[in-house]
Amino acid sequence: MNSDLELVLYTRPTCSDCQDAKAYLASKGIPYEHKDVSADMGLEEDMKKLAGNRIVPLLAFYKKGLFGKRKLVRHYTGFEMNKEEIDSLLGLR
Repeated sequence: MNSDLELVLYTRPTCSDCQDAKAYLASKGIPYEHKDVSADMGLEEDMKKLAGNRIVPLLAFYKKGLFGKRKLVRHYTGFEMNKEEIDSLLGLR
């Protein structure tokens, strides 16, 4: 993965696309911060601010900044339909 990027993955345990995304990232050794929306309903507000919806999985890519600040570079709602773009962003293609 591009070392300048950090990945935050928003999921729900009942979402099969979420489970596929987690399994895929694990198989590729891609580190990410996991946020279980079912465990913290406040995360739904974060998702609405990021993507304008509450649909999972939401993959949010941030660029590491100075002084601990992060800047959103790109977000994807859904895994399977965005897999090629995600691979490209991660440098896997």
